[in-house]
Amino acid sequence: MEDCVRIVQEHYDSDVQYEWDRLERHPFEFAITTNMMDRYIKPGDRILDIGGGPGRYSIYYAQRGCDVTLVDLSSENVKFALEKAKELNVNIKAVSGDARKVSKFIQGEFDHIFVMGPMYHLLEENDRIKALNEAMSLLKNEGMIYVSFILMFAGMIFGMKNSPEMLLFESEEIFIDAVLKGNSYAGDAFTKAFFIDQKSIIPFMDKFHLEKKHIFGQEGILAPCELNFLNQDQAVIDKWLDIAMQLCEREELLSYSEHAMYIGQKIVIDI
Repeated sequence: MEDCVRIVQEHYDSDVQYEWDRLERHPFEFAITTNMMDRYIKPGDRILDIGGGPGRYSIYYAQRGCDVTLVDLSSENVKFALEKAKELNVNIKAVSGDARKVSKFIQGEFDHIFVMGPMYHLLEENDRIKALNEAMSLLKNEGMIYVSFILMFAGMIFGMKNSPEMLLFESEEIFIDAVLKGNSYAGDAFTKAFFIDQKSIIPFMDKFHLEKKHIFGQEGILAPCELNFLNQDQAVIDKWLDIAMQLCEREELLSYSEHAMYIGQKIVIDI
């Protein structure tokens, strides 16, 4: 597992600007995700952003008056986030660290915790459970947690948009076999990555003391034709985005997205 962690860390350390620009290349993800999160987050709230990369979401919520702490495996992501926050004249706290050990270097309780990276790269379920237990230990009672997953069909959507010939590659056979069998996949991708079968998200999240509020596709229905939409007039883009936001929680449409987010509220446990 530690070799996997090192590979993922080196991947993100190697080109932070590319990762920062990702949500400009894929703006629907950010628009739909923040639209859902904004329902719960208000100025003055305390946020812990675990695996938040170079800080897109951290800085967005700091600009809206939240007290934000970013944790990321990549020290280069953390450095970039602090520099970008300073450039934009907002304050965030940021530290490099492992999501499976976050309570060892972060103290206090948070109103909201984002886990929008660790579920992508922890290949073993036990490690994903560790990361979420760590997050839950820092979430206040009745606080909100936002957990993102890469969906299995994301790889197929990528192929249809960018690399149709991938179906002929021997290296893709294991992944394609998992898609056809309805399984999840953990292994080689853009780096070491975990792709979850969408039917597995709720059973996994039911392991934690949470009340489910939402599960939605972070790109809505737009991911397969994203490149076409981005070439349209703004009025067309806005209309499709509005429709996508209204449909993003439809279970039967979840596989149109590349990422899914679970939003849950921590249940108070009476002792």
